[in-house]
Amino acid sequence: MTARLRSAPIETRATLLRGLWAVFAGLLLAACAGGGASRPDAFRDARANAVSMHAIGLVGTPYRYGGNTPAGGFDCSGLVGYVYRESAGLALPRSTADLARMDAREVDADALRVGDLVLFGSRRRVDHIGIYVGEGRFVHAPSTGGTVRLDSLDADYWKRRVRGGRRLI
Repeated sequence: MTARLRSAPIETRATLLRGLWAVFAGLLLAACAGGGASRPDAFRDARANAVSMHAIGLVGTPYRYGGNTPAGGFDCSGLVGYVYRESAGLALPRSTADLARMDAREVDADALRVGDLVLFGSRRRVDHIGIYVGEGRFVHAPSTGGTVRLDSLDADYWKRRVRGGRRLI
């Protein structure tokens, strides 16, 4: 995402997101009408892509502990909850610990798919969460004073801390 888009007002990013939704709706209709992927797979892929694109569209939003809206900022679990609620219609638990304990399919870090939750921590404790967006990258709200950002799972810090994921879609 370019610096110009990251610094754009929330309203500009929202307009871009609405345009992306229209594209994904068209792709969903085309996939369901075509003879390629089955309808459930096409629907899953469209929802996962919508989650991914929505998360990417929030890159640059300020971090705020306890935050769960674009206007007020996000912490990591607030970002995840907001994106899944708005993009996939799923109401998720609010805390990172509760998200990690959800009754959802567990996924190894090397088997993540677009739209999966990525869990981070040390030893057995999960203390951070993000959304996998493909190509080894994830979107998350990392820390006080920062902004929502796109990072690589290959970075040494994240590689040491990744604890797998959860597949909700």
